Amino acid sequence: MTPMTLSFHARALHILFFACSLAIASAHAAAPSKTLHVAFPTAETSFDPAFASDEASYDILVNIMEMMLDYDYLVRPVKLVPRTLEAMPAVEDNGKTYTMKVRKGIFFTSDPAFKGKPRELTAGDYAYALKRILDPAVSSPWLWMLTGKIVGGDEAREKAVKTGKFDYDSPIGGLEVVDRYTLKIHLKSPDLRFLYVLAVPSTAAMAREIVEAYGNDIGAHPVGTGPYMLGQYKRSSRIELVTNPSYREVTYAPSGPIPASSQAVAAGLNGRRLPLVPRIEISIIEEAQGEWLSFLNGEIDYLFLLPKEFTDQALVNGKLRSSLAAKGILHQVLVQPSVSYTYFNMENPVVGGYTPEKIALRRAISMAYDIDEAIRVLSHGRALPANGPIPPDIAGYDPNLKTNAQVYDPAAARALLDRFGYKDRDGDGYRETPEGKPLVLERWSSPSTAAREADELWKKNMDAIGLKIVSKKDKEPELIKMARLGKISMRSAAWGADYPDAENFMQLLYGPNVGQGNTSRFNLPEFNRLFDEARPLPDSLERTKLFDQMTQLVIAYAPWRLTINDIRDTFAHPWVRYYVPHPLGSGWWSYLDIDEAARVKGK
Repeated sequence: MTPMTLSFHARALHILFFACSLAIASAHAAAPSKTLHVAFPTAETSFDPAFASDEASYDILVNIMEMMLDYDYLVRPVKLVPRTLEAMPAVEDNGKTYTMKVRKGIFFTSDPAFKGKPRELTAGDYAYALKRILDPAVSSPWLWMLTGKIVGGDEAREKAVKTGKFDYDSPIGGLEVVDRYTLKIHLKSPDLRFLYVLAVPSTAAMAREIVEAYGNDIGAHPVGTGPYMLGQYKRSSRIELVTNPSYREVTYAPSGPIPASSQAVAAGLNGRRLPLVPRIEISIIEEAQGEWLSFLNGEIDYLFLLPKEFTDQALVNGKLRSSLAAKGILHQVLVQPSVSYTYFNMENPVVGGYTPEKIALRRAISMAYDIDEAIRVLSHGRALPANGPIPPDIAGYDPNLKTNAQVYDPAAARALLDRFGYKDRDGDGYRETPEGKPLVLERWSSPSTAAREADELWKKNMDAIGLKIVSKKDKEPELIKMARLGKISMRSAAWGADYPDAENFMQLLYGPNVGQGNTSRFNLPEFNRLFDEARPLPDSLERTKLFDQMTQLVIAYAPWRLTINDIRDTFAHPWVRYYVPHPLGSGWWSYLDIDEAARVKGK
């Protein structure tokens, strides 16, 4: 049915929808100058939730597109709450069946793909979003969340691999659209943590009309039901978000205990309609100096992560400098559940492999890297040494874990290299392979100042044990693409929790996730078996012991050189209201407000 032949009922709905949109837009337009200014140190890669995996893209996406569940802004420990659902999903069969009821009356922002009609959010939009993750053509890095879980999901993907096309119209038993607003997800086996998946931005609702209209350019055309919509957009440079005129009425009400430090924020948000700021300007500032100066000049309103090289200018013994405190700047500290590491491509002919001499090479590299100096020089003391893939505040983290395989010991590293035949045969100061061939380590990094400092430390440490290392450069989005394709031999990376569970970190080393989150391309049958065993278990000592065994395998085979658990220092100007850093992300912009009078006075 074309717009010209709408029924009377549909025409009335169409008029009412846009009348409401105009009224809401007018209400938000009451404070047109109120703008939140933020910046990211790396550019976005894509606004396609099924494909994006970087922090910049995700923090923008979660303000445009919506998952079924989300985390309460202020409640600690973190707590899942409904976002577009009427209530939390009903869990049946010990975690094998989940039933979701989508709230009625939620609409996507208008787009030409909808041909002038208001487009309501339905249960089918979430089923479609999950199918896109399964579609081989999308190359989703989030496939690991669904692999082996959804009834009929693996079979649908295998069929698409054979035929070259995913059949979105063919039903999948595990994605049962019961009616317009009800979705049942059937899992192959119990998974008590599957609710976390429904809060990961990659599962945000997608309208099929939008995907089909924009095709391969869908990553530049996010259309959702969230508080904001994409305004002006200059790729990898400047991004504008503006209030979604069709956004439903949402106010904040805590769903659980709030720390004393956040009580005033909760009181300030009480009864206020979200979002509070009608416009957000996002800049990409890749150099740390530019980002820091922009903050000091009031050109950006808050820093969700202080560039480490400016720690001494901002803090004294971990406390805000008096000169900044006098300006009313707010400093908050967050030990985010994250882990940083340098990974080795296990398929690379130089640093990869599972034979004793290749393991010895990676262990020697790991023992030669001075983590204490890295924390002192690169992190300016604002980090903790990582002793396993699982970070603090996540069940399975062991603060007392000790291992000699990654303790700084250059003498032991040199002895290990000697023992396995890595010797300097031509007298140039650098070792050759056991076969006598040239040995050169290639480590990739971005062109930023901080990355260059890290390059220098790596070279210094490798020179000390007679290993030649060279630095290769590219921009972060390109490095992410290369890593997924296995084209990077060695690179430093970090992973922040998508959800508060050890599985989210161990999946980075799970063999079937090669080409997704597993950038080291580590594929060890014993590790995979332990991961599969741990997946369906409830939180228990038994499950924790399995994670301990996985950690020991990672230490033994050394696909990673574990480095740090980051301490995040966040800063906000006094005109920013209600900012509280959250352990699982930083894109909570709909809760923030700007006092424009205070901004003018402060600048």
